[in-house]
Amino acid sequence: MKLSCSKDSLLNAINIVSKAVSSRTTLPILECILLTADENGLKLTSNDMELAIESAYIDADIETEGNVALEAKFFSDIIRKVNGEEVNISVDDKFVATISCGKSEFKISGQNGEDFPPIPEVEKNDKYVISQTELKNLIRQTIFSVSPDESKPILTGEYIEIEGNMIDFVSVDGYRISYKQSELVQSSGTKSAIVPGKSLGEIAKILSADEDEKAVIYFTDNHIMVDIDGNIVVSRLIQGDFIKYQQSFTNDYKTSAKINKNEMLNSLERASLIARDSRKIPVKMEISGSNIIITSNAETSTAYEEVSAEIDGDKLLIAFNPKYLIDALRAIDDEEVYIHFNTQLSPCVFKPVDGDSYKYLVLPLRM
Repeated sequence: MKLSCSKDSLLNAINIVSKAVSSRTTLPILECILLTADENGLKLTSNDMELAIESAYIDADIETEGNVALEAKFFSDIIRKVNGEEVNISVDDKFVATISCGKSEFKISGQNGEDFPPIPEVEKNDKYVISQTELKNLIRQTIFSVSPDESKPILTGEYIEIEGNMIDFVSVDGYRISYKQSELVQSSGTKSAIVPGKSLGEIAKILSADEDEKAVIYFTDNHIMVDIDGNIVVSRLIQGDFIKYQQSFTNDYKTSAKINKNEMLNSLERASLIARDSRKIPVKMEISGSNIIITSNAETSTAYEEVSAEIDGDKLLIAFNPKYLIDALRAIDDEEVYIHFNTQLSPCVFKPVDGDSYKYLVLPLRM
């Protein structure tokens, strides 16, 4: 294999595929990036057997076609550090790669690219098209409540449900539920799947913030594929039934408060300075009159905050892990939001003032 290409283009492709390089594996080749040179140019591939990423083709001058697997971190560090605009790569029949750029030259031992595990094939039958910005927001606004507990694998993923042209993302960690709905540009009908939170987190890093850019999603029984500007991301799905989260939400509340999101968020962040060990020190919220009073008490310090609110319903004193409230509020883009309550031991729910595009449920703590 012998080629030359732009350093910047190569580095951009490395940054994309590095997200699926395995760091914990008994198969050394999974710690590599596969370089493939053919008549279309140069493409890079990584695969940790849960998530696989194939870069879009890079414009390259291909003198000899071929492939090689190079240790990802070493290869990445070399390309990042060399000075020059053009990188030259040649590989001999023993898979030793010579990399030159500017006045620098490196020789590194690689592996036969034919031994690199191929990314799973996903048939492009039914496709779902969404704005990259919308997909990025769907992930950002729900991923924080994916469970890290691998003993409950279903909860380590997000539930994606499509009906008509609407797409829902749901995550549950046992203490809270995050729900966000958005609209597809194109739909192929009803679909549901559970996607690992780790995979979605890496997908979000590749997505553009440009509202005009689109992502195309395909599903099989075992995999999801996302095409992002020609960069192909394939993740395995989590098998099983997601929890019946819908029954946790109700439209019947005893107390409702309309608040300014940033005012509440800032107050909770200040109060949580006291409640650093939030599992032991909750923040208490007293809802009455036209204010929500937030307090936090530790052995050597206290915090007191007042948040203006339009309150309808019963007075209530309730306690929460402040981190869970802060996470929900940070995910909300609206200026104003409703918080709904029932009893001291019932969860609170954040909802928009208009519509029903998101819901965040948080369980309280016993006082």
